[in-house]
Formats: sequence, C-alpha cells, structure tokens
Amino acid sequence: MQGDVTVWGVCGGTGAGKSTFVAQLIDRLDVDVAVVPFDAYYHDLAHLPAEERAAANFDHPDSLDYELFVEHLGALRRGEPIDVPRYDFATHSRSGPPTRIEPRPLVIAEGILLLSFPEIGELLDLALFLDVPEGVRFARRLERDVAERGRDPDGVRRQWENTVSPMHDEFVQPCAALADEVVAYGSEREAVLDALCARMDAHTAAA
Repeated sequence: MQGDVTVWGVCGGTGAGKSTFVAQLIDRLDVDVAVVPFDAYYHDLAHLPAEERAAANFDHPDSLDYELFVEHLGALRRGEPIDVPRYDFATHSRSGPPTRIEPRPLVIAEGILLLSFPEIGELLDLALFLDVPEGVRFARRLERDVAERGRDPDGVRRQWENTVSPMHDEFVQPCAALADEVVAYGSEREAVLDALCARMDAHTAAA
C-alpha cells in the first residue's frame, strides 16, 4: 500500500488497558488496522547472564530500541511492510522469526513509553493517553505477570516498587501533557470509541 496511511498512538502506564482499548477500537472501525506494539522492541539481552537480564530496568526509555521502532513506523507510513522483533519476556531476549506486518489504512502504535521519544510523536497523527490510577494498574500488572509471564508475585511487587512506579512518575505520566487526548479512568468508553471511529470515518471520506 503506497499512499494514505494514518498512524495513531495509544500510550499509558503498565496495566492501563492499552491492548484492551485498541482491541475494542479495532472491533468498531470500518478500516483495516495494523498494530505495532512498542514492547516488542526491547533491546535483546541474550548476551547477558540471566541474573543481569532480570535485574535490568525495563521501565526506563533506554531499555527500548526506539530507533528501529521509528524506522518501522516511517516504513509503514510510506506503505512498506516491516518485520517486528519477536520478544520473549521470560528470557528478556529476541527469539524466533520476526512478525511481518503489512501497511494498512490505519496503523496503531501502542506502548508505555511511546510519547517519551519526540521522534515517535512526530510520526503520530493522533496520540492518546490512558490515565489510570496506580492501584488499578498494579493489580492488572500482578495478574498478568504471574499468569502470562511466570513471574513470582513477590518479585513483581519488588519490581513495581523499585522501578515500575518511580519510572512511571518520571517518564510515563508526564506524557499525558503531550497527548492530543487523555482518556481518564472511568470515562465513558463507548463515547470515546465512537468519537474515534467518527474521526477515522471522516478522514477516510475526505481522502
């Protein structure tokens, strides 16, 4: 696909419900959508001992290969396919073949630290920030990491206290001021989704 590609970004802290929000939006849209998860772009730590990998600060912007992410978003905007890394959160390394993503009329970039990089923000036609209280986000993070990533509950709590919460305050929450729209916890989700669908419909009609 060469030509009109719209790129939206969905940002917010861990456990804010970004993936759920994106899935609900896709269900309502009348256009084909490609989703690019920023958390697939963590640096490959396969060269480090297991203990050092586990101790890395994955909530700091330096943990992400944003240059490759920017390159890939730019390629999709130009109508070119990309190969997204396949990241293994259990081993903190890239493993297996990459995932091929073809350009679509709407590309949604989704990630915690999405708006921490001006280079990414410049590629977004619309930036959304999901603003969710810490208690809600922690409960979701705990459930996910234990069930899906095989983490120890005490380890999840320590990581939250040592890096996740302070990094959120320093790098993630300030991104709300950079977003075009902030979706507050408790907002009428149906109305928000309807408005976004109407926005995309209007863009498609005008194209």
